[in-house]
Amino acid sequence: MPVLRRLRLRPLAATLLLVLLPLSACADGDGGEPDGGLAGGPGEAAGSRGGASPHAAPGPPAAPAEIPGLGPAVRAAVPPDSRQAVVVRGHGRDVNTGTVTLYERRPGTGWTAVSEPWPAHNGVRGWTDHHVQDDLRSPIGVFGLTDAGGLLPNPGAKLPYDQDGRFTATGSGSLGEPLEGSFDHVVAVNYNRVPGTTPLDWTRPLGQERGGGIWIHVDHEGPTQGCVSLERAHMRELLRWLDPAHRPVVVMGDVQSLGR
Repeated sequence: MPVLRRLRLRPLAATLLLVLLPLSACADGDGGEPDGGLAGGPGEAAGSRGGASPHAAPGPPAAPAEIPGLGPAVRAAVPPDSRQAVVVRGHGRDVNTGTVTLYERRPGTGWTAVSEPWPAHNGVRGWTDHHVQDDLRSPIGVFGLTDAGGLLPNPGAKLPYDQDGRFTATGSGSLGEPLEGSFDHVVAVNYNRVPGTTPLDWTRPLGQERGGGIWIHVDHEGPTQGCVSLERAHMRELLRWLDPAHRPVVVMGDVQSLGR
């Protein structure tokens, strides 16, 4: 008769311990989290520690960009329907050099520069808040740009352009440089003048003592008597860019004054 052997069953707890032991090797040696591990503790769902919900509402849209360097008073002087601005930044109140940068106002995004800063000259003695005749300073402010002209034919300007032989410049500048060719192309700055007329119109609504004839014109390699001057190529580019439909303005003054 065969001998019956009695089977010995291992305890269930011991078997489970052997199965679970390999699962404890995820942590690194110092008890920290393994590389790439979740920031949450064991059993914590990803994203449950305050992360942004994929369905969170978007924040408010960014405010339209402003022209850099303009303070609140100067910004407020720019008409809300103007979409082109010629910004003249003088290097100092009593300095006759600076830069000109073109800006466009675009729907939704605001003002953006569309040119590099171009070198420019202004009045011999710098800038003033109260321009008077023969003070050799350029007026500070925001002025419309509605009319152009020059000795040479229209290079493609959209503004009304008056070609006239009276735009001839003669004599010498303050550095002894010849002025010839300075008025080959000009844009009238609407300071103490009647908009919608040729730059050669000498009507002065504020009176003759407040000066006038402030133009943007071709540079003659020296300071001006109150105008702003640009290199010839930049002057021609400016004329082709200005568009009366965009109500262009010039914002001009020394850097400190523009920040007001």
